[in-house]
Amino acid sequence: MSITVDTSALIAVIGNEASKKNIIEITKGYSLCAPISVHWEMGSAFSAMFKRRSLSLEMAKFALAAYREIPIKFIDVPLEQTLEISHALNIYAYDAYLIQCAQLTSTSLLTLDKGLKVAAKAMGIHILELQNERI
Repeated sequence: MSITVDTSALIAVIGNEASKKNIIEITKGYSLCAPISVHWEMGSAFSAMFKRRSLSLEMAKFALAAYREIPIKFIDVPLEQTLEISHALNIYAYDAYLIQCAQLTSTSLLTLDKGLKVAAKAMGIHILELQNERI
């Protein structure tokens, strides 16, 4: 069995956030998959932390090494269908990629992003809920 995982959950794990333990527990025994766009979203997340001066380059490289250790099967999602989802739900393509990945793989979605949860539920995607979420 697999789970589609998004950047917010991955950042929480490699950043040792409070939800890390819950995320690891809920994914135990499952394979992880994600759209290939997660690679670029990780880079965007790190660059946003640089701008806020909440992450050094050294810390980012350490986090990137931790990210690379997470076994994730990357899924190439068709752009045309992604645009249709993005348009229909008025969401960013990055969120549509995740929804489409969950659809293509028939998996539940693990995210800490409330907006993505709402959009995914509207498309019939099952959301894995964590206890005591902060986002």
